[in-house]
Amino acid sequence: MDTLLIVGSNSFSGATFTDFAIAQGNSVIGISRSEEPNDVFLPYKWHQHNHFKFYPLDLNVHLKEITTLIHDVKPAYIVNFAAQSMVAESWLNPSDWFMTNTVSTIKFHDELRKCDFLKRYVHVSTPEVYGSCPGFVKENFPFNPSTPYAVSRAAADMSLRTFYEAYNFPVVTTRAANVYGPGQQLYRIIPRAILFILLNRKLQLHGGGVSTRSFIHMNDVSDATWKIMQQGQNGSSYHISTKEVISIRALVERICDKLAVKFEDHIEFVGERTGKDLVYHLDSTKLRAELNWQNHINLDQGLDECIAWIKSNFDILKTQSFNYQHKL
Repeated sequence: MDTLLIVGSNSFSGATFTDFAIAQGNSVIGISRSEEPNDVFLPYKWHQHNHFKFYPLDLNVHLKEITTLIHDVKPAYIVNFAAQSMVAESWLNPSDWFMTNTVSTIKFHDELRKCDFLKRYVHVSTPEVYGSCPGFVKENFPFNPSTPYAVSRAAADMSLRTFYEAYNFPVVTTRAANVYGPGQQLYRIIPRAILFILLNRKLQLHGGGVSTRSFIHMNDVSDATWKIMQQGQNGSSYHISTKEVISIRALVERICDKLAVKFEDHIEFVGERTGKDLVYHLDSTKLRAELNWQNHINLDQGLDECIAWIKSNFDILKTQSFNYQHKL
């Protein structure tokens, strides 16, 4: 049994991957800067799991404690989902994004490179580092970040390249398209749209919803991340994406159709966010060819799962915050 350390295990992606990793028969340690939220947002709490322990530790504050924990348990793998991840909000307090995503993350990497017991470090990055992209882009597409969030992530990614080259640090980097699924935070577009419709509230659609994205179910991303963690090539990056592209407007229209409501009755059009990328689509050919990965959950099936999750937990979810809560 391998031991995994998952950083950011309270995040939607981290909690879903934690559930996946435990199900593979591994001992998993989760750390996040906050205490665990309501169980409705933690997929690993929905099943009977052993071999999981959680520590509320913050990369910005508790690096020494995290380093001590790592040397005590000697995990074979570390997967890092932790980041300040809201794009529009990064314009308001950019230094917070740079502190977490760049400074504290690079300090963390500098400790990890000294861990000779570490088989693989998985750095979960973002397509935002590319900026708005023409067509489907491969992993060697040049960085062109357009927001403080994206710049802060690109800086850490570039630092890791030097760590791999200078120290042979066993890092692999993942970039997934827009992830979604049951358990996602309510300020994200899919759960927010479903919940607002059920509450008969107006959903704000920025920029008319013309930007296009490729949405991918987090269960498929977890499967890909697992394969990359075990079989990926050190120093490499991997895109995790589907080939289905949809505009945000068409996505919300599809949700309205599934809930048997009129799109016009539930939408309010507002201006576009500053620096928002109109298009970013990832070419996942490398992952599919090298590691024999494929996605299994199409968008219709995934939306049905999200609707079922919200309806079955409606009494709890309607009492939760619908907006992003910034934490220093």
